[in-house]
Amino acid sequence: MNYYDQPLKSLRPMMLLGFLITAAMFGTAMYMQHVMYLDPCPLCIVTRVIVLILAILFLAALILNPSAWGRRVFGMLFTLASLSAVIVSSRHSWLQHFPPSSEGSCGPGLNYWMDNLPAAEVIQNVFKGTAECSEVSWTMLGLSIPEWSLIIFLGFLFFSLRLLFKAR
Repeated sequence: MNYYDQPLKSLRPMMLLGFLITAAMFGTAMYMQHVMYLDPCPLCIVTRVIVLILAILFLAALILNPSAWGRRVFGMLFTLASLSAVIVSSRHSWLQHFPPSSEGSCGPGLNYWMDNLPAAEVIQNVFKGTAECSEVSWTMLGLSIPEWSLIIFLGFLFFSLRLLFKAR
């Protein structure tokens, strides 16, 4: 029996773990917003959307338990989502350490931008950062929410790259 004849190991335990981590991340975000009254900034909202996308991907992979070809497809999707999350949380962490100038930091929120501006301008405004994005409202062990998120997303990125390139 050679390497290619061996059956593929099930991905289900890893997918379940990933789904539980993303569910815990989203649950923690909801707890912080509705119980601790920490309102999310525009970058936090973008991060939440990416976490939901990752959760859906983990759940789909958990249910489907894909073959080698499907693992590469999921690996690519996980890589795109994880890389997006790493970029957003890196930018958010950077803004917390190097806040934008105070000029123009107060203004309409994300809902107004989405209703009245083209998508490209909304994205540009979100990544430009606002005063609320640079505010550190909670820390644990000296790390802020975006820094903890970045650590988790780097783990997801490592996992997704391994899934993508070691799909056999």
